[in-house]
Amino acid sequence: MKVYADNAATTKISPAALRAVISTYENYSGNPSSLHTSGQLAAEQLLTARQKIAARLGAEAKEIYFTSGGSESDNQAIISAALLGAKRGKKHIVSTAFEHHAVLHTLQKLEKDGFEITLLDVHENGLVTPEQVANAITGDTCLVTIMFANNEIGTIQPITEIGEICSSRGVLFHTDAVQAAAHVDIDVKKMHIDMLSLSAHKFHGPKGAGVLYCRQGIALQSLIEGGAQERAKRAGTENLPAIVGMAAAFDEECANMRQNNEKVAAMRNRLIDGLCEIPHSALNGDRQSRLSGNVNICFEGIEGESLLLLLDSKGIEASSGSACTSGSLDPSHVLLAIGRPHEVAHGSLRLTLSAENTPAEIEYIIKTVPGVVNYLRNMSPMWEKLEKGEMQHVI
Repeated sequence: MKVYADNAATTKISPAALRAVISTYENYSGNPSSLHTSGQLAAEQLLTARQKIAARLGAEAKEIYFTSGGSESDNQAIISAALLGAKRGKKHIVSTAFEHHAVLHTLQKLEKDGFEITLLDVHENGLVTPEQVANAITGDTCLVTIMFANNEIGTIQPITEIGEICSSRGVLFHTDAVQAAAHVDIDVKKMHIDMLSLSAHKFHGPKGAGVLYCRQGIALQSLIEGGAQERAKRAGTENLPAIVGMAAAFDEECANMRQNNEKVAAMRNRLIDGLCEIPHSALNGDRQSRLSGNVNICFEGIEGESLLLLLDSKGIEASSGSACTSGSLDPSHVLLAIGRPHEVAHGSLRLTLSAENTPAEIEYIIKTVPGVVNYLRNMSPMWEKLEKGEMQHVI
């Protein structure tokens, strides 16, 4: 059996999105910026996609900017807010220690440019509290950027409460919603979100397309100079087929969100129960406030890379964390942020599900993983010391 359980890294494009992409290539070949008929027909498709996405976010169409994906959207939002703050003499930004590297690396760059960065500690359950945010905001704070749902452990943050605090304090609030979009209800107005990032390939859309929602009245800083596309805030001819495909996928996934979440959460809960029966294992992140398809577990005494390779040989495709850092030998910064020791963080397994997974696949994972874990532990000198009592178990 082959099981794809790495949907947090990327998802398979849906039939509806693929049809939309192909139809756009076949029928709308014009440049949306051109004045002739073909160009204007393409522009109509671009506007329709913008309106669809805006409606699902509770936004206005003119507040939707198309980008290449979540990383670009994160960069543009954070840099724009930072420059706006600097103009007012405010150069303090609040974030968390377990953000995606698209956020963390952008903040590191700003820190070198003289900004003060406060990274909030994350509790063991993988959550930050509104009180932490409120206490971190100062008179110099220009931005709070906190992810909606964590990409590794799936914990969902109290975004509405955080947004209310930022709004009351006059501070811009950005959220990286790449993992949450189409999986969690989002209303940018009700949640007091000023800027939001999402990426099509996380919800069965095509790769290479993303969105930055930016509340009207906030001046975006262009990262790419050139033409006047995206209201002069993102130069370059729009990737119309990918954008139309993204809108189709987003619309479909949002429409089916509740029934998909019910199905996926049932499989997730069964998987957590089954894998947590393995001795000296632990679920990472809060069990309740987490994405419906996320399972992230640490197994003491093994290396995650070996676990992934052996599981792959048995047909189970998973990850040990973010796909963006899969080439790194360092333990996950997310797991370290929630207090996992280095030696335990190295032995993590992230299984992320979608509505395309089946209960039979879940049972296959539950049947297969314990044998692989035991095999690796029996080869480990560290595990031998743990079993002999020469070292103490951490979990």
